[in-house]
Amino acid sequence: MGSSKKRKRSHQSKDPSLQQPTDPQQSGVAATLPTVKDPIVQDQLRENHNAVYEAAEDDDSPDGWTVVGRSGKKRKTNNYPALVYADSYKQQSSIKLGDLQNLVLYCLANGTSPQWTAVRHHGQVNKAVVLFVPGLERGMFDGSVALDASSEGSAQDPKPGHGLDQPQNGGTSHSVPSRIDGAQNDGRSRTHASPDDYLPVRLAAENLPQPLKLLADCFEYLLPVKAAGDDRFSRIYSPLHHMLNSQIPKSRDPKADENVKNVTKGEKPANDQRSESKRTPITAFILSMDQLRENDFVLHPAWYDTESEEQAEMKRRVDASQDAASGWVDSQVASLGASDDLKLPSEQGSLTAGWTVLAMDCEMCTVQGGEAALTRISLIDWDGEVIMDGLVKPDKPIIDYLTRFSGITPEKMDPVTTSLADIQKRLLEILTPTTILVGHSLDSDLEALKLTHPFIVDTSVLYPHPRGPPLKSSLKWLVQKYLGREIQKGHGSLGHDSIEDSRACLDLVKKKCEKGPEWASVPCTSETIFKRLSRTPRKGPRDKVLLGGQGKLGAIVDHGAPEKNFGQMASFSIGCNTDSEVVDAVKRAVSGDPDGAIIPGGGVDFTWARMRDLEKARGWSNNDRYDLLQMDDRPPAGDDNKSNDPSPSALAAQVATTVNCIQQVHASLPPCTLLVVYTGMGDPRTLARLQQMQRTFKREYKTKKWDQLSVKWTDAEEQALKKACQKARRGLGFVTIT
Repeated sequence: MGSSKKRKRSHQSKDPSLQQPTDPQQSGVAATLPTVKDPIVQDQLRENHNAVYEAAEDDDSPDGWTVVGRSGKKRKTNNYPALVYADSYKQQSSIKLGDLQNLVLYCLANGTSPQWTAVRHHGQVNKAVVLFVPGLERGMFDGSVALDASSEGSAQDPKPGHGLDQPQNGGTSHSVPSRIDGAQNDGRSRTHASPDDYLPVRLAAENLPQPLKLLADCFEYLLPVKAAGDDRFSRIYSPLHHMLNSQIPKSRDPKADENVKNVTKGEKPANDQRSESKRTPITAFILSMDQLRENDFVLHPAWYDTESEEQAEMKRRVDASQDAASGWVDSQVASLGASDDLKLPSEQGSLTAGWTVLAMDCEMCTVQGGEAALTRISLIDWDGEVIMDGLVKPDKPIIDYLTRFSGITPEKMDPVTTSLADIQKRLLEILTPTTILVGHSLDSDLEALKLTHPFIVDTSVLYPHPRGPPLKSSLKWLVQKYLGREIQKGHGSLGHDSIEDSRACLDLVKKKCEKGPEWASVPCTSETIFKRLSRTPRKGPRDKVLLGGQGKLGAIVDHGAPEKNFGQMASFSIGCNTDSEVVDAVKRAVSGDPDGAIIPGGGVDFTWARMRDLEKARGWSNNDRYDLLQMDDRPPAGDDNKSNDPSPSALAAQVATTVNCIQQVHASLPPCTLLVVYTGMGDPRTLARLQQMQRTFKREYKTKKWDQLSVKWTDAEEQALKKACQKARRGLGFVTIT
């Protein structure tokens, strides 16, 4: 009776999965089902059951009982992090860029767990590296994009499962699509989503083209990733912004948000109560080249570093009638480098730091032909003093004075003799390499002036619309919300006052400079991933002592000068010229400088980098899309992008170089590092060409008859645009833990 041994049924004693859980938090169906459904667990259960029944048959104990002693030493567990793709974690829709971002935040910043995969021991992930590699696309894996001369003839008819692993015994058929882009073999289009469009696909090195074989050594699965965009407006949003901007977690204090809602008029505090006022120089709000492009500004020649880029832009301007022959002028700014020194705060507490800030607003009318023409311009300085205010007589007869908006009447315009050329000549004397132009939707004003200037601060971008682009908030609404005053009271009857609007823009910019970039803008409800990580403490007391208790560090590596954009929020930014330099910079960011001179020993926790050589080789970059904007009367019947690609051998060589760079980054990473590679989008060239066709049609449709239009836009073109947008949103992703 004193024995410590117990007697139990053999099939119960040797199967721990059938025993009752001791932890009350792990009990219940919801906690048990994901574990039981895991294929790895199911295989283990079968082995345990078989071993139990075989032991029961050989047991000499009567009635099927066996003798079990007390449990011995605890078995050592493996806490190494790992990604698991199982039926219990299978997603029901496409993986989005936000899902990849959530995976990074889940591992590094205690974010929400992803629903499309499981990360075992995610707390053991020490670092994360995210590579943005535009130029890779799905067709390279299924054979529709030829990567060598021998496959060029068969690229139109890819083999089922080309480059992808066949299902193992017991595997499901949905894991091996014949075309991973979801295209059906019979050529018929479909509107419903297929599992082939979004389920992870296992890579098979023996079936991949030679340039892509190294990817199978680094990653187990290919992930179809859907780019952020709007199918209704056929637009794709920036894959860079959607990866590096994250939503701020909801406040745990609901009273703080309620206090904000109770304020109905007047100055509004920032949406995020954690943001603090931070005086910021106005140079931090100058629009970047990408922002200028996204908001339809005509780029100043100073933005281009090489002569070839400048020539390509000038060629585009000639075809768009935006050159000197069409009356356009550029401000006297030779290069951006001449003003770099002024971007450093030369005066303590100065918001302008040696710059001349001028706020501008223009009023327009409609002239013969349906074009908008300048009728009034107002210019004020930082102190609110009027520098210029005058009426302008258009070259063409006015057919609509737009008095309800502009306030211009025939009586005011009769004595005016000032021409647009006179205004341009005076502006060229005023605008210097140290002048910043401030305004609201300045792209329209500068187009009416037929003028370009590189340094622009636009309040419509500075205060983005709550629902995001392409919507923009009106100046009247912004002034009422953030300045607490009314403007444009004569809207719809007496018109606007351009001096009043200029002062309103200037006051909005001053408020932003006083409060900081996070005040009353998108970062109040969303923030950069670098700031999110900076609030997360680094693991281990050694790191806290070394870094003085700071949060996790981030670095951005990109071609050009990344410190001008997201690099301002990162702990470190490294500019590069080639992908090989990007690889070296990533190694430096992850490992740190040997002497800790700039990047501390041990490196940063999060690194984002972009490789652009493949994108440039394929003509996907913005500077290389000019040839695709040469429009035909009708959209192409098939894929018109292949003729713009380099030869299959040249493309294969560039793809192999890019993949080799990815492999070098993978091989250099320390253990327990999350590596994410994403392409951002598919081929955007057809979409860009069709969007240009649509813009041309809308512009000509207002002033010309149908038979005089250079572009016909019918339902066929509209459907082609929607399909091109859907195709361009099909990107790729690869995820692994080293």
